Amino acid sequence: MPARLKRAIGGMLSAIGLAVAVMLIAAPAAQAAADDPADVSADDGLWWGAELDWGADGPDGYADRLGETPAMYSIRLSYPLDERARQDWMRAATSASAQGAVLVLSMEPRTILGDLTRDDAIAFNEMLERINRDYDTHQLVRFAPEMNGSWEEWGQQPREFVRAFETVADVVHDGASDAEMVWAPSYGAGYPFERADGRLEELTATDRRLLDTDGDGLLTEADDPYGPYFPDPDAVDRVGLTMFYFGKGEAGAAAGRDVPLQGNEAPEPGEVAERFAERWGYTVPQPASFYDRFAVDEDRPLLLDTGALYDFALTGDSELAVKQGWWRQVLAEAASHPRLNAITWLETVRTEAEAGAKEVDWRVTASSELAGALRTDLDAAGVRWGPITQVITPQEGSASTVQVRQGNDEMNWITGSAAVLAIAFLLSGVIGRLRPAWRYPDDSATRDLRIDMVRGFVIIVVVVTHIEVLSPYSLASLNVIGAITGAELFVLLSGIVLGMVFPAAVRRGGEWAAAVGAWARARKQYLVALAVILIVFILSFVPFIDATPVTTFTDRGTGADGEATTGRVYDLYPNADRLLDYPPPWYAVRQFLLLEMGPWPFNIMGLFVVLSLAYPAIMWLIKRRMWWLVLALSWGLYAVHVFVPGFAPLPSQFNAVFPLLAWQVLFTHGLVIGYYRRQIIAALTSRPGKILVGVFVVAYAGFLVYLWAGDRYGFTPTPFPADLYAMLYDSGYQRIDLNWGRLIDLPLVLVSSYAVLTVAWKPIDRIMGWLWIPLGQASLYVFIVHVFFVLAVANIPGLDRQSFWQGTLIHTAVIAIILLMVKRKFLFSVIPR
Repeated sequence: MPARLKRAIGGMLSAIGLAVAVMLIAAPAAQAAADDPADVSADDGLWWGAELDWGADGPDGYADRLGETPAMYSIRLSYPLDERARQDWMRAATSASAQGAVLVLSMEPRTILGDLTRDDAIAFNEMLERINRDYDTHQLVRFAPEMNGSWEEWGQQPREFVRAFETVADVVHDGASDAEMVWAPSYGAGYPFERADGRLEELTATDRRLLDTDGDGLLTEADDPYGPYFPDPDAVDRVGLTMFYFGKGEAGAAAGRDVPLQGNEAPEPGEVAERFAERWGYTVPQPASFYDRFAVDEDRPLLLDTGALYDFALTGDSELAVKQGWWRQVLAEAASHPRLNAITWLETVRTEAEAGAKEVDWRVTASSELAGALRTDLDAAGVRWGPITQVITPQEGSASTVQVRQGNDEMNWITGSAAVLAIAFLLSGVIGRLRPAWRYPDDSATRDLRIDMVRGFVIIVVVVTHIEVLSPYSLASLNVIGAITGAELFVLLSGIVLGMVFPAAVRRGGEWAAAVGAWARARKQYLVALAVILIVFILSFVPFIDATPVTTFTDRGTGADGEATTGRVYDLYPNADRLLDYPPPWYAVRQFLLLEMGPWPFNIMGLFVVLSLAYPAIMWLIKRRMWWLVLALSWGLYAVHVFVPGFAPLPSQFNAVFPLLAWQVLFTHGLVIGYYRRQIIAALTSRPGKILVGVFVVAYAGFLVYLWAGDRYGFTPTPFPADLYAMLYDSGYQRIDLNWGRLIDLPLVLVSSYAVLTVAWKPIDRIMGWLWIPLGQASLYVFIVHVFFVLAVANIPGLDRQSFWQGTLIHTAVIAIILLMVKRKFLFSVIPR
């Protein structure tokens, strides 16, 4: 290919790459901000929800299929709580809270009712309060539902059921969870269901007397199917009713399991209305309906648990005719029964005894035809879509990992660090004159070991910070570089290094080859990022490994929301379990491919992937001396972030912690600095440059020290207001955002450290070069592998994280092992450096 043509194609493709990068940045966020949720106690609409098969489905999948966010999700849990139930509950709560949905808890006793204790209720309520406190999740507790049915282990035991229900209700009502207790029997036609499981033979004499409501000495359909199980009204906040359509067509057969399902039949017109009137399926007339007795007379809202099954192995009416026929009747009754304000639909495939122990399908969103028809009918019925409560998204979970809100104590450290750096900068001039032999030997080489030295120090700070144990390393790493963290220097120095090496890459193979090589590196970074996410996910299934220290994050109360969210646990692997489905649903695959999940110490990796993709296009402009355009565009994007902070171009996990529109400003400036490094050094080391840099360093540090002195000693730092120092941290230095204070502190740190390394290179190199330089030259490699050290340390049994000597040993050992891995080039061919 002719060189001219090759250059033209390269330029065109680079321009296209730049355009794609700009389009990517300008693209709208995948998830719009939700409206402010209303008070959950407000009676202002009909809630629709789904009882999911949580092992094979999740809220994101359901909402994706339905095309709308429901108000509720329902889950069945074991009671008393065991570890499996706690984990399932927590997973459901985090998923539901991401949509601001109410959580319906069907608590199913797994031991005899007589063995349930108040301690069981207290442990349950503690979990209720935790979920409510951490996720603002409103919860409806369906304790031992369908207790009037003979098919449940806890069924038809009125005395023990009432005692157990009231015990739980007393504890819950005395607690602070704001949860609602729901009393929820099954629709009574066919009661006492002797054809089902024959539990009547096991009744105690006391229960038999309680259930014989007509006093004829027999238990028949003439007895009340609900009253004996109703507890003290004060224990009940909401009544519920289970009303399923089993498709048997004949009213008298619907409650008996010995009648086989012979075909798919759409419900008869008016069947649901007859059920609400307590007429459908009864052989003995009922004096009043469930709705009138318990919803109207007891003044309680009603939660209906419903669904319609379909057997694809049988002939008859279509699935749409059966299921739509049922939900339309249910919605019609909701319109005429105002106390019916919540409906959950069974959204699963499962084996049903009522269908001859065959697997049947209850779902209404499995096909686009059904989901579309349901959505249309729900909209027409005026259901209230979510969110109902506060929305706590996975992005907020990622953002919570920034836990450094410390106020004036932090500002004092920032001021002290600025003063120390200013003094070090001034002393560097003296050292340069007194000890010229210590000076860095060569400023013309492609590789600048001073930058590698700083990168090595920074990556150690990152490793130490993420391995959260107490040691001299951790005490130094939290405050030694002032307002900034290791992340800012990591990104900026990465840009500087890439800007430095680009001309050499162009000389070796041309601009196009350099661009292709850069994109290949970005691809490798992306694949390694996916691999790390998957490996950590796989490790979570190993019995003796607890991966939650990196797959979840517990709020320390020092994040953006302060102490209000202390203890909240965020799941950083949303819908990861769905990746195990076959085939995995697209929404879970999309979240994986877009890096919306992953261990929290690793979240900045996605930022590097995106910036690396844009790197060749940016360098194409810089090489043509359009650095001014690059910086102008960069600051323009930063301005978008400042004025529209909620705008997120990508849903990736990193964007919540390291917003792309803000953090790209560090990378682009790094590229410009690296490419023009020699010119910049020459300008800054000229007499005017030294004066300007000196004025900046001294004036900035002096400004902070002056304000600090006014605050410390009680005088007004004229011409500034007296309270300016107290306002500085929140306005410009918080480590939960890349504000002006951190941007100013960054050149102070960089200029001062670079000046000191330049004039005192040889002694610093002898003391720390053996460690910092190799780690700095492989900083990306160190960052990638350190995730597994964070996980390993978290699994050390008996580790006391507040023990100074244990923490010192841990940090020393981890740094030593990583250094050995770098020296031996362990997996260098696989892991980018």
